[in-house]
Amino acid sequence: MALDRPQCRSPIFIALLSLLWLVSESKYIAYNTTQRIVPDKLNVHIVAHTHDDVGWLKTVDQYYVGSNNSIQGACVQNVLDSLIPALLADKNRRFIYVEQAFFQRWWRQQSDAIKKTVKELLSSGQLEFINGGMCMHDEAAVHYIDMIDQTTLGHRFIKQEFGIIPRIGWQIDPFGHSAVQAYLLSAEVGFDALYFFRMDYQDKEKRKVLKNLEVVWRGSKSLGSSADVFAGIFPKNYEPPPGGFYFEVNDDSPVMQDDPLLFDYNVQERVNDFVAAAVSQANITRTNHIMFTMGTDFKYQYATSWFRQLDKFIHYVNKDGRVNALYSTPSIYTDAKYATKEAWPLKTEDFFPYADNPNAYWTGYFTSRPTLKGYVRMMSGYYLAARQLEFLRGRNSSALTSDSLADALAIAQHHDAVTGTEKQHVANDYAKRLSIGYSEAEKLVGTSLACLTESTTNSGCHNMTTTFEQCLLLNISYCPPSEVDLSHGKKLVVLVYNSLGWKRDDIIRIPVTGESVVHDSDGNEIESQLLPLADASVNLRSHHAKAYLGISLRSTPKYWLAFPVSIPPLGFNTYFVSSTKEKGSVSAVSTFYSSEESKSDNLEVGQGNLKLLYNADSGTLTHFLNRRSLVKAIMEQSYSYYAGDSGSGSDPQASGAYIFRPNGSFPINYEMKGSLSIVRGPILEEVHQQINPWIHQISRVYKGKEHVEVEFTVGPIPVDDGIGKEVVTKITTGMMTNKTFYTDSNGRDFIKRVRDYRSEWELQVNQPVAGNYYPINLGIYMQDDSTEFSVLVDRSVGGSSILDGQIELMLHRRLLHDDDRGVGEALNETVCVNNECAGLTVHGKFYFRMDPLGEGSKWRRTFGQEIYSPLLLAFSSQDDGNWSSSHVAKFSAMDPSYSLPDNVALVTLQALEDGNVLLRLAHLYEVGEDKDLSAMAYVELKKIFPGKKFNNIVEMNLSANQEKSTMEKKRLKWPVEGSGVETIARGGPVDPSKLVVELAPMEIRTFLIKFDYISFANIGDR
Repeated sequence: MALDRPQCRSPIFIALLSLLWLVSESKYIAYNTTQRIVPDKLNVHIVAHTHDDVGWLKTVDQYYVGSNNSIQGACVQNVLDSLIPALLADKNRRFIYVEQAFFQRWWRQQSDAIKKTVKELLSSGQLEFINGGMCMHDEAAVHYIDMIDQTTLGHRFIKQEFGIIPRIGWQIDPFGHSAVQAYLLSAEVGFDALYFFRMDYQDKEKRKVLKNLEVVWRGSKSLGSSADVFAGIFPKNYEPPPGGFYFEVNDDSPVMQDDPLLFDYNVQERVNDFVAAAVSQANITRTNHIMFTMGTDFKYQYATSWFRQLDKFIHYVNKDGRVNALYSTPSIYTDAKYATKEAWPLKTEDFFPYADNPNAYWTGYFTSRPTLKGYVRMMSGYYLAARQLEFLRGRNSSALTSDSLADALAIAQHHDAVTGTEKQHVANDYAKRLSIGYSEAEKLVGTSLACLTESTTNSGCHNMTTTFEQCLLLNISYCPPSEVDLSHGKKLVVLVYNSLGWKRDDIIRIPVTGESVVHDSDGNEIESQLLPLADASVNLRSHHAKAYLGISLRSTPKYWLAFPVSIPPLGFNTYFVSSTKEKGSVSAVSTFYSSEESKSDNLEVGQGNLKLLYNADSGTLTHFLNRRSLVKAIMEQSYSYYAGDSGSGSDPQASGAYIFRPNGSFPINYEMKGSLSIVRGPILEEVHQQINPWIHQISRVYKGKEHVEVEFTVGPIPVDDGIGKEVVTKITTGMMTNKTFYTDSNGRDFIKRVRDYRSEWELQVNQPVAGNYYPINLGIYMQDDSTEFSVLVDRSVGGSSILDGQIELMLHRRLLHDDDRGVGEALNETVCVNNECAGLTVHGKFYFRMDPLGEGSKWRRTFGQEIYSPLLLAFSSQDDGNWSSSHVAKFSAMDPSYSLPDNVALVTLQALEDGNVLLRLAHLYEVGEDKDLSAMAYVELKKIFPGKKFNNIVEMNLSANQEKSTMEKKRLKWPVEGSGVETIARGGPVDPSKLVVELAPMEIRTFLIKFDYISFANIGDR
C-alpha cells in the first residue's frame, strides 16, 4: 500500500490552529450528575463512603481529632467537616456514613445551623446512615448480647435525633462473618441487605465463576426463611475497583483531566478504564446492577477531591453510553436488585474461617490479647446486672447511670478492639475506657443495692447509710473488703445478687485472713470450707496489684472461704462472715495431700456424682466418671504450644495478631513431677498442678455439680529462644467423632464443623491446624454414638478438634513477628513493674463435662448463662446489731412463686432515659437441640413485674428503633433458588390483658414497656 507524504505546515494552517485554540478555551462545565437507573443498561451504582475504624493504629479520639499522625494520617473530623459543603454543592451527590461513635462526637460540636443542614441532607437521602451501630463490630470474638447492645445504642440515637431507621447492614471489614450476624443482627434488626467482602479466597473464586457472590443468607435453622437476609459479597475488597480510582489528596490514581487547554487530557482513556472495570465486575454478578465502593479507610478528608472526580466520571461515562453510572447508596442498590425479581442462591451457616491466601488463616485473632477479651466479657456481664439494678432502683437523669460503661463496651466490640488486632497503646486505651466505665457503674451498683436493702426504712433512697464495696480483682484473690480483721464481734456482710431469671444455687469463694464461719440471712450457720491460696495465686496477686493499682501489698489472705449460696431470680440474698466459731460449727479447713504421699497408683477426686482419676506417678488425668449418668471415659488433659512461623521461608507469611500460622507443635511436658497436690473438703475438692514454671492449673470438682472447673494461669510465655509461642490445652478422650465437632456462633446457635471440609466447595487443605480453627464464645462439643463431651469458656478463644476424640483451646499467644496485615507490631504483650517488663500472664477458666448422648445441651445452655452472668458480690460490714432488722436481707423483683422457664434468658432489662423500660427475652435452644426444652416457651410478664401497672407494651425490632409489626411489613422478602416448604415457629402477639410472651426456639423478643412507675426500692421485701 502507498504511504501518504508528510505535509508541510503552512502559515494558513498555523493560523487556523490558533483560531481553534481560541475557540477551545477553558470554560465552566456543568457536569450532569442527575442520572438515575436505566432498565436496559448495566447500571453502575457509585457508593461514596469512608471506613473509619473506631481505634486500630490510633485510639478512637486520636482518629477523630487527627492527632498522632506520625502513625497514620487520619482525621475523621476532617471527613465530616468537608463532607457537608461537598454534598451541598450538588444535590445529586450521595454519601453513606457508618460509625456512630465518631458521628456522635462530631454532632455534639456542631452549631444549630450545621445541624439543621445535616438533617436536611439526611431527609433528602443525600446523606444516609448505614449499619448504624456505634462501631462496625467484630463477628468472631464478640458475644451476641454485646452485638445487640452496641447496635441498639447507635440505632436509638439515630432514631431519637433524626427520626431515621437504618435499613442496610455494612460489615465490610470484619475478618469472617457469623450466622448470628446474618439472622439476628441483620434480619431481626430489620435490615433488607447485608454487605461485606472478607471470605475464604477459595470460596470467593468459586463464587465468582458461578455468579454466586450475592446470595440469600439463612443463618438460623430454627428461624428459617423468616430470618433470611440478602447478602452481597464484594468481588475484591471494599475499595474502588481495579483501574485507579482513588482520589484523596496525594493519591496516585490519574484524575480525569477534561480541560483541552491543559496537557494530559485523558477523558476517553479514563472512561475506558471505568467501563472495563464495570464490565469485568458485571461478568461475575447477576442482573444489570453492580456496586462500585468509592472509598476506603479514612477517605474523604477533603471530600471535594473525590466528588469532583466522581462528577466527571458520571458525566462522561453516561455521554459515552456503554454503561450507566449514577450516584447511589446500598439502599438504592438493594431496591434495584430486588426489583429484578431474581431468585438467589441460598447460603446457610457462616463464613469462618477466613483465609486470604494458602498460608494465611485469620484464626489467630480468635485468641489474641486474651486478657482484654476476658475484661470485655467480664464487663459485659457486669453491665447487664448494672442496668437491672438501675431499673430496680429507678433511673434518675441527675443520678449515676451505666451510660459510660455502655459507651466503652460498645467501642470495645469494634473489629480491631476485642479482636486484639490493634496496636498496644490502642489496646490500653480500650482497657482504660472500660475501667472508667466500670468505676461509674460500680457506684451505681453500690448505691442501688444500698437503696434496695434500706427500702424498709428509707423510702426514696435518700441519705442512705449503707455502703457496699465490690472487688473487680477477686479473680486474683485481691479483695480488701473481705480481708478485714473480724475480731471483736465484727461481721463481714456479703450481699450476692443474681441477674438471671432463675433461682441460682452456687458456691462462692472470697479471700479471708483467718478461720471464719458463715451464717445466712435467717441466722443459721451454713457449711463452709477454707482452702489454701496457691503460690501461683499469691504471686499473681502481688504482681498485678503493683502493676495495675500501683500498690505494694503488705499482707496476704490466708484462705479462700468457700460456701454455698441460694439466690432468688433477679434478686439478692445476704450472708454474714464472722470469726466466732461455736461448738458444732460446720466450718471446715481443707486437708492437703501431695501425690508423693499416695500409696496408690490412682488418686480419686470428687465427693459427689463426679469423680476424676489421676495417675499418682505422672500427675495426669486418666478418667472421668459420673455415678449418676453412668458415664465412664478415658480422659487426658495436656498442654502444648505451636511455634509461630517467623515468615522467613519461601512464603513470608508470619504468625501474628491476625494470622495463625504454626510451624510445628511441641508438647509441654509435666516438668514439676511430684507437684500435684489435692485439697479435700466437704464442698469442693481441688487438684493443684504446676505444669512448668509458667503454667499453673487448679481443677475443681464441686460436690453438688457434675462438671470440672479448670482455672489456669499461663505466662509469661518465654521467648528467649527467639520463637513465638501459641499455647493450647488439649483434652483427649477415646470417643470416635469422625472428624466432627460443634462450635457456637457468638454464644447462640451451634454450628457443625467437619475437619478439612467445607460444605459449599472442595477445600484445598494448606494449613491443617489453622484452617480448622473456629471462634468460640460459649463452647465447643463433640459426640459419638453414646456420649457427648462439652467444653465451655469464659471469654472468646480459638479452638478445634484436630484429632478425633480431642478438643483443643488456644489460651494465650506471644509472637515476635508482625503478620503484615497493617498493625505493624508483633503481638508481644508485656506487663511492667518498676521499669521491669515481663510477658503477659493470662488467668482464666474453662469448664468441661461428659454426658450421655443427647443430654449435654441443658448444661451448655444453663451453665453458659451462669458463666456470662456470674453472681455479683458486694461487701459491707456490721459491728453490732441485727442486719435484718434494719435492712432487707433477701429480695427478688419477681413474684416469689415464679422464675423464668429453663429455656428462657433475660437478656436486657433497662430503664431508658425517656421513661420506657427495654425488655428482651431470649429462647436459649435451637430446634431439635433438646427433647424437652426445644419447645415453645411462655413468660408471664405480670409475674416478672409484680405490683407494676402496665400502661403500655409495644413489641419492637431487635435494636428497639421501630415497632416489629412495621418492620415485618416493609422488610424485603427475597426469592430463593429451589426453595421448598418449611415449618417455622414464632411466638404470637402479646395479649395486653394476659401479658404472656411466647418464644419459639432461638427467638429473641424485644419490648418497650411503660409502667405507672413505682421503683422496687419502695415496695419492700419480696
